[in-house]
Amino acid sequence: MLSKKMGKITIIDYGMGNLRSVQKKFLKVGAEVEITSDLDQILKAEKLLLPGVGHFANGVKKLKESGIWELLNKKVLEEKTPILGICLGMQLMARYSEEGNTEGLGWFDAEVVNFTIRDKLKYKVPHMGWNNTIIVKDNNLMRDLDNESMYYFVHSYYMKCNNKKDILTTTGYEDKFVSSIQKDNIFGTQFHPEKSHDTGEKLIKNFVELL
Repeated sequence: MLSKKMGKITIIDYGMGNLRSVQKKFLKVGAEVEITSDLDQILKAEKLLLPGVGHFANGVKKLKESGIWELLNKKVLEEKTPILGICLGMQLMARYSEEGNTEGLGWFDAEVVNFTIRDKLKYKVPHMGWNNTIIVKDNNLMRDLDNESMYYFVHSYYMKCNNKKDILTTTGYEDKFVSSIQKDNIFGTQFHPEKSHDTGEKLIKNFVELL
């Protein structure tokens, strides 16, 4: 279901994200937005945004040192607060990552692995630039978007989901990889909707309007 009323979005500041560009895109769709690392503010959040750029192990370290790690488990798993993870923010939801050989939040039965490229003349790592997604299950996050919709990517690692029901979209590079995920109240995109112009703006609006 969708609501005309847009809930407040709490963007989690743990020192690993391009926070202002994300905030700007949410403001553009009319959402009320805060950026915070304050645990009390996160505890009161209606919807959460977990951004992230950088190294997986460093992201885990910062979340744990700040006290946000345990609070996220309470908010997301116990209280069922909707959350959207972007790029590293999505990867942190996996059980484990090869990047630093580190355990993640474990919300998804998945591993984060490095691209293994055979044709290194045609395909580069990181995977950078514009690419489309193939929608593999119905979900309101992708409402009014389609398989021609283009998004901006920049990443060297991707998520391998062991449960196919968790896969929302895939994307073709040399091989197909998971580009967004969803389970219950938990959403993640490997691409950057905040950098994806009108298409990304539509996805962000869809998240804001999710009940």
